[in-house]
Amino acid sequence: MSQGKKVSIIGAGNVGATVCYWLAMRKHCREIVMIDRYEGLAQGKALDILQATSPEGSHTQISSSSDYHSIANSNIVVITAGSPRKPGMSRDDLLMINANITKEIIEKITHYAPNAIIIIVSNPLDAMTYVALKVGHYARNRVIGMAGILDSSRMETFISQKLGFGYGQVTASVMGGHGDDMVPLPRYSSVNGVALTDLLTDVEIEEIIEKTRHGGAEIVSYMGTSGYYAPANSTVKMIEAILSDSRSIFPCAVLLEGEYGYHDTVNGVPVVLGANGVEQIVELPLNEHEKKQFSKSVESVNKLLETLHKSEFFVQ
Repeated sequence: MSQGKKVSIIGAGNVGATVCYWLAMRKHCREIVMIDRYEGLAQGKALDILQATSPEGSHTQISSSSDYHSIANSNIVVITAGSPRKPGMSRDDLLMINANITKEIIEKITHYAPNAIIIIVSNPLDAMTYVALKVGHYARNRVIGMAGILDSSRMETFISQKLGFGYGQVTASVMGGHGDDMVPLPRYSSVNGVALTDLLTDVEIEEIIEKTRHGGAEIVSYMGTSGYYAPANSTVKMIEAILSDSRSIFPCAVLLEGEYGYHDTVNGVPVVLGANGVEQIVELPLNEHEKKQFSKSVESVNKLLETLHKSEFFVQ
């Protein structure tokens, strides 16, 4: 365990609570604080998770509050708070509602935990990452959106299901915004080193790509709300990489400042995660088809950002 490491989670809903559970069970930090405006909800979940950790030998201390004073000295703050997707609702529909929620939260984080690295989970993910960066006036390495790891894990699952073998041996790569315009990269996907294109036909790969793009919406259609086990697990992987300074490569949503030819926009690209958050942005050589898809993804996110700018959101 990394002694003294503290993680605060804003939002004690399904994703936030599951992040807390995974993190406590994996014993990678000393203290977890869950913040929620409904203090009883956070208290109940914190107590339930804490009681689950004892048989596992975890020394992680878990507490809850509605008071942001509790996040002081956090190494990482995870933001999961916001309105969830509901049936028939796109991530874009959430824009203004969650932008205002994120703005309020960031203002409190900059006051009580000014040195924390921020992980954004709230949707629409790329736009909320941009909001956090601009409202908090952060250096871009300190605000990271969780999306590509989740999208890649979904693609890996669909590849395994299609093949009927290779479970746990699939490596998939997804770039782009967290939405229908994400960019799955079969050229950079493999099964224990065997290229995906050597195992599946073009038609089968395209089926997997479409399932990946709509993987979140499929879960919403079944449950009436977004998934939380896979998003939480993906978030914990990011937390562990930062706390352990592992310098692992993960696809994450970050502010681009010239990479891939784009400026002042957030999109999902491979990054090196370490103690300082984003240590490096990795620029993959993309073919023309991939560049076109990535351009479409950037344009989709930019439309959301344009809406925010036109509403004078950042001058309020």
